[in-house]
Amino acid sequence: MKKLLFAATLAFFAMVTAAHSSETLKLLTWKGYAPQQLVEKFEQETGIKVELTYSNNEEMIAKLRATRGAGFDLAQPSQDRISSVQAQYKLYQPLDYSKINSEQLITSMLEAVKKNTKVEGASYAVPFCYGTSGLIVNTKLAPEAKDYTALLDKAYTGRISYRLKRPTLIALAFAGGDDPFAKYDDPKAYKELMDGVGAKMIEAKPYVKNYWSNGDALLEMVRSGEVTVAMGWDNGGWKLHAENSDIDFIAPKSGALGWIDTFAIPAKAKNVEAAYKWINFILKPENAAVFTNAEKYATASKGAAAHLDAEVRDNINRSFTEADIDNIKWYPPVSAKIEQIEGKILDTVKAAQ
Repeated sequence: MKKLLFAATLAFFAMVTAAHSSETLKLLTWKGYAPQQLVEKFEQETGIKVELTYSNNEEMIAKLRATRGAGFDLAQPSQDRISSVQAQYKLYQPLDYSKINSEQLITSMLEAVKKNTKVEGASYAVPFCYGTSGLIVNTKLAPEAKDYTALLDKAYTGRISYRLKRPTLIALAFAGGDDPFAKYDDPKAYKELMDGVGAKMIEAKPYVKNYWSNGDALLEMVRSGEVTVAMGWDNGGWKLHAENSDIDFIAPKSGALGWIDTFAIPAKAKNVEAAYKWINFILKPENAAVFTNAEKYATASKGAAAHLDAEVRDNINRSFTEADIDNIKWYPPVSAKIEQIEGKILDTVKAAQ
């Protein structure tokens, strides 16, 4: 009898273990966003197997549209690619923020994502990681370059470079004291604002060395001293700082421009609880730091800085105070009409003599 009872007990525990180990989280993400070290740690802690599918924004939308939000338990779209898609295709489900450990997130970033992913009163994402564009400056040769207005400054004639792309228009609008994002719903007002920005760019065109299109080429120009004031990405500035301490990424006074990649739960996710477990797990400071140390993208985890490699931590702290992070202008969703307005103005700037 005891043998039968023992055998039955073993069989029961075997069934429980099998059920536990067969639980799977299907994650649709960007390459590098789920480091193997963290996947293994999560699997050991929870017994949930993580199945990764690497993608990008366009592919995520296509995959989820094809299945009407099925096939994955968690996705990582950029925050400005959610609300319009949700309004049209209903690919995601509203997040239950009571299941998110919000105290470990940067508050301003969480609130920005809630606002920018809101559809019909519900929000659909939480932030994971972010990056910014601002100024890359040789501080020895251009010590007063603290905002995007330096890109229009005659004092730096022949040593200025930026892209003829929409971020430059947006940056110069913010530096001029306006809020271009607040005018996205009013194309007429937006065009009037951007016409003014375009006119300033044309007036200052003689001061510009070139309009860069290749990031590596920009870094080489700054490295060689040909360019001393540029608009570029934080990682580029930090890379140059490691070579020459006079060069650095600077968060402009009017605010760096930022993108955020998020977590969103597809509409027909099968393992929603596992999705929340992964979100809370990877945003724990010690885990978020593993990601940032590897990929060099900062995360929304409030306490991650304490666990970062010294060089990575110093880069972020040197360029961003807490106030600078709260002042980042996060890209909201943009309509085709707004992009058309920007495109025409950029064409006009390019053609101007």
